[in-house]
Amino acid sequence: MSLVKTAIRLAVPYPKIEAFDRYLFVGPHPDDIEIGAGATIRKLTEAGKSVVFLICTDGRYGDGASNGVKGDELAALRKEESLASAKRLGVSDVHFLNLCDGAGYAIEQLERGIAEAIAAVQPDIVFAPDPASKSECHEDHLRVGRAVQKLGCFAPYSEIMQNLYGTNGAKVQAIAFYMTARPNRFVKTGKRLTDQLSAIFDCHKSQYPAGTAESDALKLYLRLRSLQYGLRTLSRGAEGFYVLGQTHLHCLPETGK
Repeated sequence: MSLVKTAIRLAVPYPKIEAFDRYLFVGPHPDDIEIGAGATIRKLTEAGKSVVFLICTDGRYGDGASNGVKGDELAALRKEESLASAKRLGVSDVHFLNLCDGAGYAIEQLERGIAEAIAAVQPDIVFAPDPASKSECHEDHLRVGRAVQKLGCFAPYSEIMQNLYGTNGAKVQAIAFYMTARPNRFVKTGKRLTDQLSAIFDCHKSQYPAGTAESDALKLYLRLRSLQYGLRTLSRGAEGFYVLGQTHLHCLPETGK
Protein backbone atom coordinates (compact mmCIF):
# COMPACT_ATOMS: atom_id res chain seq x y z
CA MET A 1 0.00 0.00 0.00
CA SER A 2 1.38 3.41 -0.97
CA LEU A 3 2.19 6.07 1.61
CA VAL A 4 -0.55 8.33 0.21
CA LYS A 5 -3.21 5.59 0.43
CA THR A 6 -2.16 4.75 3.97
CA ALA A 7 -2.34 8.40 5.00
CA ILE A 8 -5.81 8.78 3.46
CA ARG A 9 -7.14 5.73 5.27
CA LEU A 10 -5.78 7.00 8.56
CA ALA A 11 -7.22 10.47 7.98
CA VAL A 12 -10.65 9.20 6.85
CA PRO A 13 -11.12 5.74 8.39
CA TYR A 14 -13.81 3.35 7.30
CA PRO A 15 -16.83 3.53 9.62
CA LYS A 16 -17.09 0.92 12.37
CA ILE A 17 -20.21 -1.15 11.83
CA GLU A 18 -21.08 -1.64 15.48
CA ALA A 19 -20.84 2.09 16.24
CA PHE A 20 -24.29 2.83 14.78
CA ASP A 21 -27.77 2.57 16.29
CA ARG A 22 -30.13 2.11 13.32
CA TYR A 23 -29.55 -0.48 10.59
CA LEU A 24 -31.35 -1.25 7.33
CA PHE A 25 -30.47 -4.51 5.59
CA VAL A 26 -31.65 -4.71 1.98
CA GLY A 27 -31.93 -8.14 0.37
CA PRO A 28 -32.61 -8.90 -3.30
CA HIS A 29 -34.40 -12.16 -2.36
CA PRO A 30 -35.62 -13.93 0.75
CA ASP A 31 -32.54 -15.53 2.42
CA ASP A 32 -29.84 -13.22 0.95
CA ILE A 33 -29.57 -11.05 4.06
CA GLU A 34 -29.17 -14.06 6.32
CA ILE A 35 -26.48 -15.60 4.11
CA GLY A 36 -24.56 -12.35 3.82
CA ALA A 37 -24.81 -11.05 7.38
CA GLY A 38 -26.88 -13.33 9.62
CA ALA A 39 -24.36 -13.70 12.44
CA THR A 40 -23.71 -9.95 12.50
CA ILE A 41 -27.42 -9.23 12.65
CA ARG A 42 -27.83 -11.51 15.65
CA LYS A 43 -25.02 -9.70 17.43
CA LEU A 44 -26.64 -6.34 16.70
CA THR A 45 -30.08 -7.37 17.95
CA GLU A 46 -28.56 -8.86 21.10
CA ALA A 47 -26.97 -5.45 21.71
CA GLY A 48 -30.37 -3.75 21.45
CA LYS A 49 -29.75 -2.11 18.09
CA SER A 50 -32.62 -1.23 15.75
CA VAL A 51 -32.47 -3.61 12.77
CA VAL A 52 -34.90 -3.58 9.85
CA PHE A 53 -35.06 -5.92 6.83
CA LEU A 54 -36.20 -4.86 3.36
CA ILE A 55 -36.69 -7.77 0.93
CA CYS A 56 -37.03 -6.55 -2.63
CA THR A 57 -38.28 -9.48 -4.73
CA ASP A 58 -40.79 -12.23 -4.01
CA GLY A 59 -38.45 -15.16 -4.75
CA ARG A 60 -41.02 -16.92 -6.93
CA TYR A 61 -38.33 -18.49 -9.12
CA GLY A 62 -36.41 -20.05 -6.26
CA ASP A 63 -35.56 -23.71 -5.84
CA GLY A 64 -38.95 -24.49 -4.33
CA ALA A 65 -40.13 -24.90 -7.92
CA SER A 66 -38.26 -28.23 -8.03
CA ASN A 67 -40.60 -29.54 -5.31
CA GLY A 68 -43.71 -28.62 -7.24
CA VAL A 69 -44.25 -25.32 -5.42
CA LYS A 70 -44.05 -22.34 -7.74
CA GLY A 71 -45.47 -18.99 -8.70
CA ASP A 72 -47.69 -17.20 -6.20
CA GLU A 73 -47.66 -20.21 -3.87
CA LEU A 74 -43.87 -20.20 -3.64
CA ALA A 75 -43.77 -16.41 -3.22
CA ALA A 76 -46.19 -16.64 -0.28
CA LEU A 77 -44.20 -19.50 1.26
CA ARG A 78 -40.95 -17.59 0.97
CA LYS A 79 -42.47 -14.58 2.71
CA GLU A 80 -43.46 -16.80 5.62
CA GLU A 81 -39.96 -18.28 5.71
CA SER A 82 -38.44 -14.79 5.70
CA LEU A 83 -40.48 -13.70 8.70
CA ALA A 84 -39.55 -16.84 10.63
CA SER A 85 -35.87 -16.44 9.75
CA ALA A 86 -35.81 -12.77 10.76
CA LYS A 87 -37.45 -13.67 14.07
CA ARG A 88 -34.76 -16.28 14.68
CA LEU A 89 -32.18 -13.48 14.41
CA GLY A 90 -34.14 -11.12 16.67
CA VAL A 91 -35.64 -8.98 13.90
CA SER A 92 -39.37 -8.22 13.94
CA ASP A 93 -39.53 -5.32 11.47
CA VAL A 94 -39.51 -6.81 7.95
CA HIS A 95 -40.65 -4.94 4.83
CA PHE A 96 -41.39 -6.42 1.39
CA LEU A 97 -41.37 -4.63 -1.96
CA ASN A 98 -42.97 -7.70 -3.63
CA LEU A 99 -41.22 -7.05 -6.94
CA CYS A 100 -41.12 -9.96 -9.37
CA ASP A 101 -38.08 -12.20 -8.95
CA GLY A 102 -35.69 -12.42 -11.90
CA ALA A 103 -35.49 -8.68 -12.63
CA GLY A 104 -39.15 -8.56 -13.66
CA TYR A 105 -39.50 -4.91 -12.69
CA ALA A 106 -38.26 -1.46 -13.68
CA ILE A 107 -35.14 -0.18 -11.94
CA GLU A 108 -37.13 2.95 -11.09
CA GLN A 109 -39.57 0.79 -9.08
CA LEU A 110 -36.71 -0.73 -7.13
CA GLU A 111 -35.03 2.59 -6.38
CA ARG A 112 -38.28 4.21 -5.30
CA GLY A 113 -39.11 1.31 -3.00
CA ILE A 114 -35.71 1.43 -1.32
CA ALA A 115 -35.88 5.23 -1.11
CA GLU A 116 -39.24 5.02 0.66
CA ALA A 117 -37.84 2.47 3.11
CA ILE A 118 -34.84 4.67 3.86
CA ALA A 119 -37.14 7.64 4.49
CA ALA A 120 -39.34 5.55 6.82
CA VAL A 121 -36.58 3.77 8.74
CA GLN A 122 -34.08 6.66 8.92
CA PRO A 123 -31.09 4.29 9.16
CA ASP A 124 -27.56 5.28 10.07
CA ILE A 125 -26.16 2.60 7.75
CA VAL A 126 -27.63 0.59 4.85
CA PHE A 127 -26.47 -2.89 3.79
CA ALA A 128 -26.75 -4.61 0.39
CA PRO A 129 -24.86 -7.15 -1.75
CA ASP A 130 -21.62 -5.91 -3.29
CA PRO A 131 -22.37 -4.99 -6.94
CA ALA A 132 -18.64 -4.82 -7.71
CA SER A 133 -18.00 -8.50 -6.98
CA LYS A 134 -16.45 -9.99 -10.12
CA SER A 135 -18.27 -13.28 -9.69
CA GLU A 136 -21.72 -11.79 -9.07
CA CYS A 137 -23.96 -12.48 -12.06
CA HIS A 138 -27.49 -12.34 -10.67
CA GLU A 139 -29.18 -9.23 -11.99
CA ASP A 140 -31.32 -8.78 -8.87
CA HIS A 141 -28.21 -8.71 -6.67
CA LEU A 142 -26.47 -6.26 -8.98
CA ARG A 143 -29.48 -3.97 -9.20
CA VAL A 144 -30.04 -3.86 -5.45
CA GLY A 145 -26.37 -3.19 -4.73
CA ARG A 146 -26.22 -0.36 -7.26
CA ALA A 147 -29.47 1.14 -6.01
CA VAL A 148 -28.22 1.22 -2.42
CA GLN A 149 -24.93 2.69 -3.61
CA LYS A 150 -26.82 5.51 -5.33
CA LEU A 151 -29.32 6.10 -2.54
CA GLY A 152 -26.69 5.94 0.18
CA CYS A 153 -25.04 8.90 -1.46
CA PHE A 154 -28.24 10.89 -2.10
CA ALA A 155 -30.16 10.11 1.10
CA PRO A 156 -28.74 12.98 3.21
CA TYR A 157 -29.90 15.48 0.58
CA SER A 158 -33.63 15.93 1.16
CA GLU A 159 -34.20 18.07 -1.93
CA ILE A 160 -32.61 15.46 -4.19
CA MET A 161 -34.66 12.66 -2.62
CA GLN A 162 -37.84 14.69 -2.96
CA ASN A 163 -37.05 15.56 -6.56
CA LEU A 164 -36.15 12.01 -7.64
CA TYR A 165 -38.46 9.86 -5.53
CA GLY A 166 -40.93 12.11 -3.73
CA THR A 167 -39.61 10.99 -0.34
CA ASN A 168 -37.90 12.59 2.61
CA GLY A 169 -34.17 12.24 3.05
CA ALA A 170 -32.33 10.47 5.85
CA LYS A 171 -29.04 11.05 7.63
CA VAL A 172 -27.40 7.91 6.27
CA GLN A 173 -23.80 7.94 7.45
CA ALA A 174 -22.51 4.86 5.65
CA ILE A 175 -23.28 1.94 3.38
CA ALA A 176 -21.93 -1.59 3.79
CA PHE A 177 -21.75 -4.39 1.26
CA TYR A 178 -22.12 -8.01 2.26
CA MET A 179 -21.25 -10.94 -0.05
CA THR A 180 -18.04 -9.08 -0.82
CA ALA A 181 -14.52 -10.20 -1.73
CA ARG A 182 -12.97 -6.93 -0.53
CA PRO A 183 -13.89 -6.57 3.16
CA ASN A 184 -12.41 -3.59 4.99
CA ARG A 185 -14.36 -3.98 8.24
CA PHE A 186 -15.07 -7.10 10.26
CA VAL A 187 -17.57 -7.99 12.97
CA LYS A 188 -16.52 -10.61 15.50
CA THR A 189 -19.52 -12.91 15.68
CA GLY A 190 -18.23 -15.89 17.67
CA LYS A 191 -20.85 -18.54 18.42
CA ARG A 192 -23.57 -16.62 16.55
CA LEU A 193 -22.77 -18.62 13.43
CA THR A 194 -25.10 -21.20 14.98
CA ASP A 195 -27.96 -18.66 14.92
CA GLN A 196 -27.16 -17.77 11.32
CA LEU A 197 -27.19 -21.40 10.18
CA SER A 198 -30.48 -21.99 12.01
CA ALA A 199 -32.06 -18.92 10.39
CA ILE A 200 -31.10 -20.22 6.95
CA PHE A 201 -31.47 -23.98 7.12
CA ASP A 202 -34.27 -24.33 9.68
CA CYS A 203 -36.38 -21.53 8.21
CA HIS A 204 -35.69 -21.31 4.45
CA LYS A 205 -36.47 -24.97 3.86
CA SER A 206 -37.99 -24.41 0.43
CA GLN A 207 -34.55 -23.36 -0.78
CA TYR A 208 -32.31 -25.51 1.40
CA PRO A 209 -33.87 -28.90 2.17
CA ALA A 210 -31.87 -30.96 4.66
CA GLY A 211 -29.31 -33.31 3.20
CA THR A 212 -29.08 -31.85 -0.29
CA ALA A 213 -25.72 -31.17 -1.90
CA GLU A 214 -26.48 -27.43 -2.24
CA SER A 215 -27.47 -27.09 1.42
CA ASP A 216 -24.40 -28.97 2.60
CA ALA A 217 -22.12 -26.91 0.36
CA LEU A 218 -23.53 -23.59 1.56
CA LYS A 219 -23.30 -24.66 5.19
CA LEU A 220 -19.65 -25.63 4.72
CA TYR A 221 -18.91 -22.34 2.95
CA LEU A 222 -20.41 -20.28 5.77
CA ARG A 223 -18.40 -22.19 8.36
CA LEU A 224 -15.19 -21.69 6.39
CA ARG A 225 -15.91 -18.00 5.82
CA SER A 226 -16.52 -17.47 9.52
CA LEU A 227 -13.29 -19.30 10.33
CA GLN A 228 -11.27 -17.35 7.76
CA TYR A 229 -12.44 -13.96 9.00
CA GLY A 230 -12.14 -15.15 12.58
CA LEU A 231 -8.46 -15.87 12.02
CA ARG A 232 -8.02 -12.38 10.57
CA THR A 233 -9.58 -10.83 13.65
CA LEU A 234 -8.14 -13.24 16.23
CA SER A 235 -11.61 -14.39 17.16
CA ARG A 236 -13.73 -17.52 17.11
CA GLY A 237 -15.61 -16.31 14.04
CA ALA A 238 -16.34 -13.14 12.09
CA GLU A 239 -18.09 -11.64 9.06
CA GLY A 240 -16.54 -9.17 6.63
CA PHE A 241 -18.05 -6.14 4.88
CA TYR A 242 -16.94 -3.43 2.48
CA VAL A 243 -17.94 -0.24 4.29
CA LEU A 244 -17.91 3.32 2.97
CA GLY A 245 -18.71 6.55 4.80
CA GLN A 246 -20.17 9.62 3.12
CA THR A 247 -16.75 11.08 2.35
CA HIS A 248 -15.69 7.86 0.64
CA LEU A 249 -18.86 7.93 -1.45
CA HIS A 250 -18.14 11.39 -2.82
CA CYS A 251 -14.39 11.26 -3.39
CA LEU A 252 -11.27 9.45 -2.17
CA PRO A 253 -11.05 6.95 -5.06
CA GLU A 254 -7.88 5.47 -3.53
CA THR A 255 -9.95 3.83 -0.80
CA GLY A 256 -11.88 1.81 -3.37
CA LYS A 257 -8.93 -0.24 -4.59
